[in-house]
Amino acid sequence: MNKFNDLLKLPSDWHKTLKEGGVGIDLSEPTAELVKLFKNKKNFYPKVNDIYNAFKLCSFKDTKVVILGQDPYHQEGVANGLAFSVKKGNKIPPSLRNIYKEIYSDLGSVTHHSGDLSCWASQGVLLINFSLTVEDSKPGSHFSIGWSNVVESVIEILNKKHNLVYLLWGANSISKRHLINEKRHAVFTAPHPSPLSAYRGFFGCRHFSKTNSFLLKNKISPIDW
Repeated sequence: MNKFNDLLKLPSDWHKTLKEGGVGIDLSEPTAELVKLFKNKKNFYPKVNDIYNAFKLCSFKDTKVVILGQDPYHQEGVANGLAFSVKKGNKIPPSLRNIYKEIYSDLGSVTHHSGDLSCWASQGVLLINFSLTVEDSKPGSHFSIGWSNVVESVIEILNKKHNLVYLLWGANSISKRHLINEKRHAVFTAPHPSPLSAYRGFFGCRHFSKTNSFLLKNKISPIDW
């Protein structure tokens, strides 16, 4: 069970920053649920070492854009711990294909073509899901095991920074808008990029050029989308 101990605190500088900022975060509930699944030989995704990849690849200090997803892909070998992202070698999922379509329409080109969005995370894009894990073949199965506290605590500590950009796509993401200090940060909203809703306003939202314009205006390096 030792491999689950690292789930009791966020990695990188996140744990230190939360503690110094007086923002509490309790990870015991989701950790206990994952231990129970492991003991019962039930699969969940992503694998333990990948659960906190969004925080490992994008430190608090470097975060400049936040994209909120829903929950990880629920098939084996797909989820890699980053919202909308998949492990290398997997097909680009439909929502991410639509994201790339919008980037091309907005900016005239797409730099990155892989389903793995580590390249965004390394530039300061925090790609987090409401639920950091999911049980095999059961989408939404971990929404109520305490991961939402992580998202809310992360937003609370990020409010101490200035000039972040939040991209909120879909009703679930937009429901967190009230937690964001919009006097300090920019918030752009649109329907979810899923094929079921992308044509209702995600296409044409131009969030990627808007993000870079905001960053440049505040003397922050833009994202190479």
